[in-house]
Amino acid sequence: MLDRIRSRVRRDRLLDTATRLVAVPSPTGNAGAALDALANRLREDGFTVQREVAGHPSGPAVIVRLDSGRPGKCLQFNGHLDVVHLPFVPPRIEDNLLRGSGSCDMKGGTAAAVEALRVLRDDKLLERGSVLFIGHDLHEAPWGLGGQLDDLIRRGIHGNAVLIPEPMCASLPVIGRGCATWKVTLRRSGAPVHEVMRPADEPSIIAAGADFVRQVAELDARISNGSDSPAGKPSAFIGQIHSGEIYNQYPQECMLEGTRRWLPGANGRELEAEFRDLVAGVERQHGVTSTIEWRHIRGAFEINESDPFVTVFQNCHAAVSGKRLPFGPKPFVDDGNSFSSLGGIPAITHGPRAGGQHTVDEWVDVDDLMRVAVLYALTAVTYLNG
Repeated sequence: MLDRIRSRVRRDRLLDTATRLVAVPSPTGNAGAALDALANRLREDGFTVQREVAGHPSGPAVIVRLDSGRPGKCLQFNGHLDVVHLPFVPPRIEDNLLRGSGSCDMKGGTAAAVEALRVLRDDKLLERGSVLFIGHDLHEAPWGLGGQLDDLIRRGIHGNAVLIPEPMCASLPVIGRGCATWKVTLRRSGAPVHEVMRPADEPSIIAAGADFVRQVAELDARISNGSDSPAGKPSAFIGQIHSGEIYNQYPQECMLEGTRRWLPGANGRELEAEFRDLVAGVERQHGVTSTIEWRHIRGAFEINESDPFVTVFQNCHAAVSGKRLPFGPKPFVDDGNSFSSLGGIPAITHGPRAGGQHTVDEWVDVDDLMRVAVLYALTAVTYLNG
């Protein structure tokens, strides 16, 4: 079966698909044209394409179902076509690498999943069950918060297990932290003035900001103390502080921005309430007002290492690459977090050798795209056919 699949994966067809996708600019929130290009490519291949708005009418998700005609499990291939908001870089091939915006994260991997879908259909490899392919927008934060995919999951449009071709291939991630970003702006009521003209009865916004920094540091120390989870430690982090316009101005506001990360088992909404209470305490103590922007990126992620889908994937990886993958944490949040936290669905993040994600120098190894296509097809056959 492995030899048969390898002989059917076509490099030219896979590379053409990947190049077409990279050629279409698709910043998060505006990936509609890239999704249209994907839908058109799939229709050219003879697939029946469904479009689902899922709360994002400017870029409906692309859905293809490959059904064996017999009842069974459903394996999902899931890919996002949106990219971070950086200058667009068109596709080009250099030294067996496909370069360009989104080639690494994750249009190359999505094209490999499409190639696996073609092989499964053309050789009629499915004896039971089905494969569900979904391409979507609104993945990358802070411009998108996973809302389109979350809508599909909540409506039951998902598989029993999921493969996600993000650029991670050296380990099999089975646990990861949830994440939210936050932005707090503290304000006093008066106008900005020269420091020597500051009103005696108005609070120091710098002092309020400094106290908030201290309290976030204390929160971080408290929640991380004693944690030995393989996912890492829960954290409260500040990455930006801004206040005032020049050195001798008594500023009116102080803006602070950072992240809050948590382990599986914690409730992100409860952590948001805790954070808001912390800010409210600073308000009361210093006589300031505040606005809080809390952006829930993804919930925490965890897969049981003994889950049957994990065993199938490991066996297929060993067949394709000669070894099983070590288990490890997932350092970032991705769509697997949504499948895990919203539906308890096992989702394995595994994609091609690639680099430069979230930069203007993205690349993906074309040979490794072929490997991923073979691995995805073999995993589908093994998982679905039993």
